[in-house]
Amino acid sequence: MNYLLAVLVSALAVAFAVAVQAGEQQIVGWVEKVRLSPGNVLVEAKLDTGALHCSLDADNLTYFTRDGVQWVRFQAEDHLGQKATLARPLVGEANIKRHFLKYQKRPVVRLGVCLGSFYREVDVNLVDRSGFQYPMLIGRDFMRGALLIDPKGKHTVEPDCREQQKLE
Repeated sequence: MNYLLAVLVSALAVAFAVAVQAGEQQIVGWVEKVRLSPGNVLVEAKLDTGALHCSLDADNLTYFTRDGVQWVRFQAEDHLGQKATLARPLVGEANIKRHFLKYQKRPVVRLGVCLGSFYREVDVNLVDRSGFQYPMLIGRDFMRGALLIDPKGKHTVEPDCREQQKLE
């Protein structure tokens, strides 16, 4: 009897600890709409705990120099199929290992991403994701410490970041 009571108390303590931790983090589905900044572009994104970095479907990449800094101009398609042209300073290049394929070099830019009420500026690699169902992949570098994924949830929140900063 004492053993069962000890197990029950331990289970309740673990459940309470998880509930307290979840209270500090926003629970979201595995597919959500996110708002990108700058540009105010609304896209569907798959949240992937197996991916470290974020990727965005980008077309018509053009490199140029502005005030001695390398930039990239690209087009991103919003959730309604409308194209938005964005230009961001080039942060670097990512070497991405693809399953059973060679490494792929991708340009990396910094974007603001709003998911639910959570906003974070994060490095995003630009790539042709037209073969995938979702134009954006959200990796752990964005989710870290702020989001918990409900694997049965989909479109559970709308982007609503009141403290969102505008990237210039």
